[in-house]
Order: sequence, then structure tokens, then C-alpha cells
Amino acid sequence: MQQYHDLLQHVLKHGNRKSDRTGTGTISVFGYQMRFNLEEGFPLLTTKKIHLKSIIHELLWFLNGDTNIRYLVQNGVNIWNEWPYQNYLNETGQAENLPKHTVGWKEEMKSFIVKIKEEPAFAAKWGELGPVYGKQWRDFEGVDQISQLIDDIQQKPDSRRLIVSAWNPKEIPVMAKSGLPPCHTLFQFYVANGQLSCQLYQRSADIFLGVPFNIASYALLTMMVARVCGLQYGDFIHTMGDAHIYSNHMDQVQEQLSRDFRPLPQMKINPEVKDIFGFTYDDFELTNYDPHPPIKAPVAV
Repeated sequence: MQQYHDLLQHVLKHGNRKSDRTGTGTISVFGYQMRFNLEEGFPLLTTKKIHLKSIIHELLWFLNGDTNIRYLVQNGVNIWNEWPYQNYLNETGQAENLPKHTVGWKEEMKSFIVKIKEEPAFAAKWGELGPVYGKQWRDFEGVDQISQLIDDIQQKPDSRRLIVSAWNPKEIPVMAKSGLPPCHTLFQFYVANGQLSCQLYQRSADIFLGVPFNIASYALLTMMVARVCGLQYGDFIHTMGDAHIYSNHMDQVQEQLSRDFRPLPQMKINPEVKDIFGFTYDDFELTNYDPHPPIKAPVAV
């Protein structure tokens, strides 16, 4: 994953100091691209351990058209918790007394997540993120983009319209209330020489925390689509708009850059699954993954 470390170093060297929505502050560049050959191994970082369980469940959640965090919480995935939790605090008048990332804020979030997990009515009201990725992928103004994509790849592989968009301007204000408008906004597939490639455009890229997940998630999606369409693996191309490192991630970035690379793991996908919506968590097996320990960092909400 030399490409990822090159990105970190590029931003540290050439980045601009910028303010941001969260008030944290970043150093960022505008416009960057990485390319990963999926035949060379599964692009999961080895210089820090990445929680693959979260990546797989989140991707299945997207494909199912779900937008409520209850499924994720019930499967031990906590990557989306902060946004609906903060909205809950705002809407119930608790935000002023519970500043972000304080001890009290963290303790109250634990109670919030327990309620999401155990109380369906509470989850229905407070676990909903709005019309984010899953909604747009499966029901963009009445269009099931994923089903259409699979049909088009199988029937018109040379099409230049093999595109899925999560950016729905009319619904951005609704997404912003309790969730987050799509950061990975649009992706396009390309078929050539029996191989399937995918290019993602990501408007906003949190390089330390988010981008490793995004790389693995879209690489896995590309492999899944290739399998159900009878194609071999091509490239995953990751194109970013505002690519940034948060100011409170600088020490973690330096720690990661000090670590050596290890061989990429391999991802095995159940060959019996022929329907893109038929995959379950148990249909994926990662082998030969030997990463360095994880590096914790706060999420900017």
C-alpha cells in the first residue's frame, strides 16, 4: 500500500491549512488519485489493522438500501454512531451540557447505543440517518441504481454509463440533519479484456480514518460485482476532491508512516452467490492478513 503512504506524505508536504465544518481544522490538497490492481491482493492496509468486519457489514447495509444504524449496531459495527448520537443530543437539548468527546459525552453515547440495539421504537426515531447511501443506491427518485448497474454490465459492457450516484441535491439537507451527505459521491465501472474496474469519486476524504475503509469497501464491491457478472478483477481507482488530514490526527499519521509494509492479504468470495443482493457476511474470507496494531484517533463529527 505504498500508494496510501505516498498520499499521506504528499498532503503533509503540499497541503493547505483549512478550517472545516467540524471545527477541528485540517491540512488538505484538492485532487488526488490512487490505483490498485485487484489481482495483486486485497488492498487492506497492513501498516495498521483495519476492522474488516465493519467494512463488510457497512457494504451489505448499503446494498440492502438500509439507512438506520440499528443493523450495524446489532452486528458490532460502530462507525456511524456519532452522527445520529450528536443529532439526538441536539434535538433533546443535551448538547450544551455534553461537549463532544468529553467523558460525559462518551458515557451517554454508550447508553444511546444500547437503546438503539435493544429498543426498536427508539432506533426507528433516533437511529435513522436520512436518505444516505443505501437509499440513493437502491431508490434514487424511484431508480434502483444497483440493479440497473448489474443489468447494464451484463447486457452492455462497453457502455460509458455504468454509473451509480449517491449525490442527490434535493435530499442533501435531510441527510445533513442526522447523518452526513455522501462523501463517496459517485462511482463508475469499466469492462475491458474480461476484467471489471471501478473508479470512485470522493468529494471529501478523511485520509487517516476514512480512506482506508473506502479503499477496501469499493475494492470489495468491485470484486462482488465482477463475480456476479462473470468477470475477472481489474483495477480500483480512487479519485479524491478535498483530501485531508485532521489536525488531531498528525501524531497518528507519523506513527503509521514509521511502520514497514507487509504483504497484502487475499480475499476469498463465495463463488456460489450469483445475486449481488444475496451475499451475507459469511460469504467472505480474508486470508494472510498480518497487519501492525491499530492506531486509534477521534472521529470529527
